[in-house]
Amino acid sequence: MQDSWKPLLTAEKEKPYFQSLWAFVQTAYAETTVYPPKERIFHAFDAVGPSDVRCVILGQDPYHGPDQANGLSFSVNDGVMFPPSLRNMFKELESDIGCPRPESGNLEKWAKQGVFLLNAVLTVEAGKAGSHGKKGWETFTDRVIEILSDQDEPIAFILWGNYAKSKKALIDTDKHLVLESVHPSPLSASRGFFGSRPYSKVNAWLEETGRKPIDWCL
Repeated sequence: MQDSWKPLLTAEKEKPYFQSLWAFVQTAYAETTVYPPKERIFHAFDAVGPSDVRCVILGQDPYHGPDQANGLSFSVNDGVMFPPSLRNMFKELESDIGCPRPESGNLEKWAKQGVFLLNAVLTVEAGKAGSHGKKGWETFTDRVIEILSDQDEPIAFILWGNYAKSKKALIDTDKHLVLESVHPSPLSASRGFFGSRPYSKVNAWLEETGRKPIDWCL
């Protein structure tokens, strides 16, 4: 992760729960197939420093299929077929601000502009969604959300689905923008995700607060 995260998270990593979590993660990578690749676990933290975060898109845990997860929530590696939720995100992106369907589902371009693509759980066993949940990752990423909420610069938090919405309690809603809707999953997208216009709403808010909008087109 970028050096600017280390003063904020070093103490967290020294806590017993994280030491236990990290031992579990190390064993899991040694004995099973785990995603994302080990060097990409903290990729979201490599891509953007805390003071540069302008928007947070919170996911639950990484994709659990081969070659999909790259350490950024909802993002997949170049050349990988779009998972259904990401496909719906791109449909909304087109209808919201006119971005054409991208060729790649890699969201690195967003991250480089200060979009922090954070999963609540940072690892997963192949083929087993949620398998690394309740091992300690949630405690760690909850602390990350609190740290971001404490930043002086206001941030837009995008919370899709009930799981992400449960993190609203960690956010200072007087300071930050919080956008909530159902999840972009095919099971719920037609019940309020389509038409929610998150991308244009974030940009309008950024401009209202005197900052440059995000170029969401990939």
